[in-house]
Amino acid sequence: MKKFFEVEKFSAQGKARAGIMTTDHGSIHTPIFMPVGTVASVKTVHQRELSEDIKAQIILGNTYHLYLRPGMEVMQQAGGLHKFMNWKAPILTDSGGFQVFSLASSRKMSEEGVKFKSHIDGSYHFISPEISMEIQRKIGADIFMAFDECTPYPCEYNHAKRSMELTHRWLKRCVSWNENNPEYYEHTQRLFPIVQGSVYSDLRKISAEIISEVGAQGNAIGGLSVGEPEEEMYRITDEVTDILPKNKPRYLMGVGTPWNILESIGHGIDMMDCVMPTRNARNGMLFTWNGVVNIKNEKWKKDFSPLDEFGTSYVDREYSKAYVRHLFSAREYLGKQITSIHNLAFYLDLVKAAREHILAGDFYEWKNSVIPQLKNRL
Repeated sequence: MKKFFEVEKFSAQGKARAGIMTTDHGSIHTPIFMPVGTVASVKTVHQRELSEDIKAQIILGNTYHLYLRPGMEVMQQAGGLHKFMNWKAPILTDSGGFQVFSLASSRKMSEEGVKFKSHIDGSYHFISPEISMEIQRKIGADIFMAFDECTPYPCEYNHAKRSMELTHRWLKRCVSWNENNPEYYEHTQRLFPIVQGSVYSDLRKISAEIISEVGAQGNAIGGLSVGEPEEEMYRITDEVTDILPKNKPRYLMGVGTPWNILESIGHGIDMMDCVMPTRNARNGMLFTWNGVVNIKNEKWKKDFSPLDEFGTSYVDREYSKAYVRHLFSAREYLGKQITSIHNLAFYLDLVKAAREHILAGDFYEWKNSVIPQLKNRL
């Protein structure tokens, strides 16, 4: 049987690496960005476009949202999320911990788990580590996350410590449940633990060491990109990747801007996800190799040049800046679809280029030269 993860090349300097993950639904070339398909859909984008034009190798599904709607009975009768949404490539699911964190005003935490109120109809539900594992198994993800508590920023030290320790106790229960319950589907499903500890180096070190001892096939870093300064995020990521096993994939959850992604790759990260490319696209923001474009600006009103002359998607060639600006001015949904496809294609192109430069041996020089361009405001 082929190994789940192999590093093809380590950078001569720094921690960047290029690798390949092998799942029953296909291979994933790292570093990789994962589009977020919260409710069995990457907003405004067809699965065919995701696969054939954007070239997404893996997408993310959301445990909390899929549990509430359509529910696990529908999910199992459909044969899992892959068949339900007709997506043939790998899927990763989060544990629901971040959504619970964001429901601070309508949830109650305990050692057993979390009682929360549905944002859809106000009904009450309970998720424990065991229930999170069962839900994710029923969803059918190739990679799924241990149930954790995601702390806010800023976070007082003792709160972060208690939260981290709870996450570790919940992790033991997640591992135990998985060891004692067979998989629902024929394909292999892999559990990733999550490092927590807010911005405190000593807590992050403890958490990374405990997570490493679990012996999972991959590991995640959570609780970042929640409002802390970028430099804090980079510092913690660098400290944690010093400890996590080098021969296993590292997933930085919820990150981020194009420059965040490149900097994180430089600190040894293999996998990232974020709603930013699609959420910002729906507000008219385009990420490009030349910088950030607000397509709603008046300056594009009579600009009939291609949407992005360096873009790799068909939308970049087939539509002009003036036309897409018009769609936003007229509040036509097609504008949001075009910009979403563009941004996702750009993000996938970005990590593909990063991988190529790692393999070529000049990643850091390239990264440092391109980041100032990415931050331009056009």
